[in-house]
Amino acid sequence: MTRLFAAVAVMAALTFLTRAAPFVLFARREPPALVVWLQSRLPPLVMCVLVADALKFVRFESTETWLPTLAGAATAAALHLAKRNALLSIVGATALFMGLKAWLGA
Repeated sequence: MTRLFAAVAVMAALTFLTRAAPFVLFARREPPALVVWLQSRLPPLVMCVLVADALKFVRFESTETWLPTLAGAATAAALHLAKRNALLSIVGATALFMGLKAWLGA
């Protein structure tokens, strides 16, 4: 049990250090051009990876297996493009997804 607590403590400390490092390193100076470039490009790339991962198991055998997933993804994209509000996009798409799953009995 002590080893488990030690492992959790080490993981927590490393997580904290990796999250705090940019603030400590760039508190008094401008970040390098590469960091600025990555900062502008990574969020859309991460979202593309998450969408691809979420859609990789969609099966088109019957409507109840593909309709909720694709409708949820389309709703998230449409809400985000219309309102530019991530929370609204996530909540709206999740509500539609879960509603369709319950309604279709999937």
